[in-house]
Amino acid sequence: MGLKSLLCVCLLALSTCAGAQTTVSVAPDAASKEDVRRLFDVMASREQMGQTIRQVFAQMQSLNREEIKKKRPDVTAEELARLDRESEDVIKNFPMDAMLSDMIPVYQRHFTKSEIDGLIAFYSSPVGQKFLHEMPSVAAETMRAVYPRIQAEVDAVLKRTEEKTDSPQK
Repeated sequence: MGLKSLLCVCLLALSTCAGAQTTVSVAPDAASKEDVRRLFDVMASREQMGQTIRQVFAQMQSLNREEIKKKRPDVTAEELARLDRESEDVIKNFPMDAMLSDMIPVYQRHFTKSEIDGLIAFYSSPVGQKFLHEMPSVAAETMRAVYPRIQAEVDAVLKRTEEKTDSPQK
């Protein structure tokens, strides 16, 4: 899997964090851009997106290295280091502020001003801040807990597909 594939997978993973830029109609009771930016600030969205990007890239980098080593057992440490540097450059230059700006109209479409104000109040509270602080760990632990089940389901689907393709067609 090359750097291009790594980027595509990373962007797909981030789709839960960032929506594509779209033109949306904003309701009269929608939050202003400034309201949504305040919510993003309270939620530390930029930092959380950065952390998510770094985690996804680290996982993909590890998988990428394994795949490269399988396909090219003679790959040198220098070549792997170059790929690592390229990945790090992508992470450093990732357009998080632009992505957050792209998300604003999506939030305006889905939340009214009073709902954004309520979210700001919640995420500003001690419980809201704890939620934000704990969610990366909760998400990571959840993925470790459910991954065996996901892997078993994927393996079962692949096996059924393989059996269908291997069986003679009537």
